[in-house]
Amino acid sequence: MSGTAPVGTQAVDRAALLLVAVLEASAPLSSTELVAATGLPKSTVSRLLSSLERSGLIQRTAEGAVIAGPRITDYALSVRPEDTLVRIAQPSLDRLGSLTGETVNLAVPLGGEVRQIAQVDAIYLLGAVNWLDRPVPFHCSALGRVFLAYGHPMPTGRLPKLTERTITSRSQLERELDRVLERGYAVVDSELEPGLVAVAAPIRSADGSVKAAVSVSGPSVRLTPEVIPSVGSLAIEAADSISRALRQGPASTSRKGAA
Repeated sequence: MSGTAPVGTQAVDRAALLLVAVLEASAPLSSTELVAATGLPKSTVSRLLSSLERSGLIQRTAEGAVIAGPRITDYALSVRPEDTLVRIAQPSLDRLGSLTGETVNLAVPLGGEVRQIAQVDAIYLLGAVNWLDRPVPFHCSALGRVFLAYGHPMPTGRLPKLTERTITSRSQLERELDRVLERGYAVVDSELEPGLVAVAAPIRSADGSVKAAVSVSGPSVRLTPEVIPSVGSLAIEAADSISRALRQGPASTSRKGAA
């Protein structure tokens, strides 16, 4: 059997090679540059570029250089990075919700606040809250403290006191962040809202940085000091599962950003 690829497959491979070269370029490429980058004959490059352009996968600038086409840019604009994160994390979120019975949230840092992008509702009526797209501060939320402990910059200015138990002292907050690193998870009790307890653990992206976190929250009558360690372990397990899935899909921890 010959090792030569069939003509149809060869054409697809060459078109893919061209398209990848265009998408990875930091600036528009001329046909000559594409010939040099791919090693394909000039006539082949010309023919395949015409086909890709008809399909909307590439387009020409006014100077004739090649850039990504409208089909590519439309798709890129329609997909948010959070959507992929939610899709990858959902099985672990569901399992964590099933094991704890409490509200489970997936969150990312956005500007000066924590934004929750996915939720599994509690099985109980007491403490059931919809946190989706409801921003919360970094300093008095378990999710926020995870981000601060693992490198997100500390908030500037005064730390608002939302309840009688909210930590507003930066030195005290620093000590709490040290405890997050020691335990591997954050705990906040009645600092965001009276009677609300939350436990959160870090999710690491493929490069090892903490760009997301998962939390379990509920009323203090259920999330008591006695059960928090087991909930913390479950949160870490879910976060690690999501982290592994992120590394397998499409790794050190520090507080270098904390001050």
